[in-house]
Amino acid sequence: MAYRGTKGGDYGNGGWSSMQQQNDDMTDQLAHRVGALKGISIAIGNDIREQNRLINEMESDFDRAGGFLGSTMQHLKRVARTGGKNLILYVLLFSLFVLIVIYWLIRR
Repeated sequence: MAYRGTKGGDYGNGGWSSMQQQNDDMTDQLAHRVGALKGISIAIGNDIREQNRLINEMESDFDRAGGFLGSTMQHLKRVARTGGKNLILYVLLFSLFVLIVIYWLIRR
């Protein structure tokens, strides 16, 4: 689509040059904005890569913790099946001993 101009359609050299100057200015502004958007998109991409790395690390940490918890639960089930009544008694006595020692240290 061609620009038709005003009534006469005839611009002097001054009319075309001012339009060309405005066009150049707007092109420069657009180029500046595109450059700014490019910088922002690169920063967003870097941030997303960093967050993905952190998420992957957390996932592996949770997997390890889940494996540890699973093995602990298996041990507890085995203790419960083999008569862990004595073990519970020992844990209670040890807890009582620790509380007595703490009480003694505080009273000093």
